[in-house]
Amino acid sequence: MLSEQIQAKINRELKKYPANQKQSAVMAALRFVQDEKGWISNDDMADVAVYLSMPQMSVYEVATFYNMYNLKPMGRHTLTVCTNLSCQLVGSDDIMHHIKNKLGIESGEVTADGKFGLRAGECQNVCDEAPVLMVNNKKTCGRLTPAKLDQLLLELNK
Repeated sequence: MLSEQIQAKINRELKKYPANQKQSAVMAALRFVQDEKGWISNDDMADVAVYLSMPQMSVYEVATFYNMYNLKPMGRHTLTVCTNLSCQLVGSDDIMHHIKNKLGIESGEVTADGKFGLRAGECQNVCDEAPVLMVNNKKTCGRLTPAKLDQLLLELNK
């Protein structure tokens, strides 16, 4: 069951679309669920589908197509390292390796304390800032070096 807060946010989003186009709010609805719960379960997708009067499979297709949705718990701080060509050319592989060593996890894993999750991601659309990572799909951190990354991890670990 979607919380009252999520329902209120979806209702505000629905005002942007014609009444017969409720499914247009699916991406926002999934984001609201993830923001509240940290990830999106199959039950959450079913609830979104019912709320937006659309097939559950259609919600699932959206949730699995975009890498911004966590379909399993990914820690309080999900670090998504861009692994596309522009970032790779300037060291995203080194950044990924540094994070793996620093946190002791592989891509797709979460630290034992639940603070950090790590994953590889698609282009973040800020190639001029490469190499780039996103924190919780909200904060872009660019021109990363091991030293900048260490500082970021310290700040997030507070």
